[in-house]
Amino acid sequence: MASLPDSCFLDAPLAAQDVARGVSRLFHRLDLCALCEVPLPNGRRADMMAVDAKGLLTIVEIKVSRADLLGDCKWRDYLDHCDRFFWAVPAGFALDPFDGDHCGPDLSGLIVADRYDAAILRDAPTRTLSAGRRKAEMLRFARRAARRIMGAADSGLDGLD
Repeated sequence: MASLPDSCFLDAPLAAQDVARGVSRLFHRLDLCALCEVPLPNGRRADMMAVDAKGLLTIVEIKVSRADLLGDCKWRDYLDHCDRFFWAVPAGFALDPFDGDHCGPDLSGLIVADRYDAAILRDAPTRTLSAGRRKAEMLRFARRAARRIMGAADSGLDGLD
């Protein structure tokens, strides 16, 4: 399996890079195809977005510090762009905030990861996107993936991500 592209999480802490790698490996086993750092039409950026064989979209928000998690008030903005939403944290992260209302246990799942693997501790509920929203999100996802492949094949192409 290929490693995460160099541009993914380049400025992020090593712990976030490790979590992303572990989640990528988990998703690979589950037959989900993932991209990292995916801009959304509402101006937010999903840490990871994946699509499964049925076309369901999953967004993952990676948190490596308690302060970052508790200060995150924007995560609900992702829900209109996916069928499932997960938090992903490194092994050893205190999990008590995920039981409270702040992290929406009724709206989100929980993944614990390290650089070698990941495990789903709480599955995310599925909230099916409307047909129009799904088409728009899938088209954005597919075009972004294709642009990244084109950029990897030819570094002389500008503005492909």
